[in-house]
Amino acid sequence: MAGHSKWANIQHRKGRQDAVRSKLFSKLAKEITVAAKMGDPDPDKNPRLRLAVKEAKSQSVPKDVIQRAIDKSQAAGGDEYEEIRYEGYGPGGVAVIVEAMTDNRNRTASTVRSTFGKNGGNLGETGSVAFMFERKGEIVYPASVGDEDTVMEAAIEAGAENVESTEDQHIITCADTDLNEVSTALEAALGESETAKLIWQPTTTTELDLDGAQKLMKLIEVLEDDDDVQRVTANFEISDEVMEQLAG
Repeated sequence: MAGHSKWANIQHRKGRQDAVRSKLFSKLAKEITVAAKMGDPDPDKNPRLRLAVKEAKSQSVPKDVIQRAIDKSQAAGGDEYEEIRYEGYGPGGVAVIVEAMTDNRNRTASTVRSTFGKNGGNLGETGSVAFMFERKGEIVYPASVGDEDTVMEAAIEAGAENVESTEDQHIITCADTDLNEVSTALEAALGESETAKLIWQPTTTTELDLDGAQKLMKLIEVLEDDDDVQRVTANFEISDEVMEQLAG
């Protein structure tokens, strides 16, 4: 996961074009609408919606966009989205999980399969790579919230499983079923987090050289550009030297 997190940070530092930001807002709004439709439209009564709203706020989605997404869930005749997970292998044998939300399963499956094939990968059956990951809750705080010991103490008290601290942030993980509870407890102790979401955490990783990393990043970028794709996770590791070359 370290490789994936580093790459996300590089993308962020490079700056996101307006079109990319608009696409991100659209995907976050879709998650809010689905979460509100599946449960209660009040975030305080709907853990999944609460987390979706938190994620949207962390990405600077305007309040009116968030509210419109919630309102859309209550409107008659709205779009019906289906959540689907695709699994496959990318360049270098890296395991890739693609989470999608679609109103047309055939369209999305065809596009995802084609994207894998055109970018040095191949789409597998459900379960073909998921065994190399664990479903976890992830809560991220900026480094400025406190030192490692302070955050570790708060995390243990909240029921978290692990804390990984870097110079930029504290990454706290917990059981997937405990995410809402742990996130709420941490919020009381440390304040608002940057993000709180469910992730696929690799239990095994694959090291990539520069060529493999460039090919994999291309695959991930094309997948993430698909309107139906909500999230892409891969179990790669990249050395700091290769990461610097990618960022150049």
